[in-house]
Amino acid sequence: MLTKFRAIGLKAAIVALPMFVSPGVSALPTDAEQPIHISADSASRNEQTGITRYQGNVELSQGSMKIAGQVIEIRQNQEGSVTTIIARGELAHFQQQPEVDEPLTHAYGKVLDYNVRTEELVITGKAKVTQGSDRFSGNKIIYDMQKSTVNAFSGNKTQGQSERVQMVIQPKPKTPTNNSPATDADTQ
Repeated sequence: MLTKFRAIGLKAAIVALPMFVSPGVSALPTDAEQPIHISADSASRNEQTGITRYQGNVELSQGSMKIAGQVIEIRQNQEGSVTTIIARGELAHFQQQPEVDEPLTHAYGKVLDYNVRTEELVITGKAKVTQGSDRFSGNKIIYDMQKSTVNAFSGNKTQGQSERVQMVIQPKPKTPTNNSPATDADTQ
């Protein structure tokens, strides 16, 4: 499965909170079993390093996961397994379906660094993660799909100000309980 990025240390404010997707869910179970499809204007492969670089309006898909950017680099180990996917662009895009009944998760940033083994996506530069109407934004976001957590960091201070972490978390709909007052529909 292609859902991991390597984290890079950053001196910034951090906010760690439970992810808004279902706990313990990283993607549709069948995603890892699907082939990887890539389209680009050009590609180059270095067999010695295991790095393939795709350039020009690159689109990658595997099951429900989709990654798009101006450049996508895929790193493979000596056995040929994909270890890391790095997408770059004005705003590179990642999307994945966490569960059949859950809304798509979208991530945007100038650099998306996905570590397949750890299922961690590091988003830097104009970073944003959304699912449904929940939104997280900052200079850097680390989205850990295995732990269902998001860590958001503010930007470096520029002219006395820094880009602050922004979050919008919508309330979950209330479900009726046995102690709830009866409505007209309940009594008919």
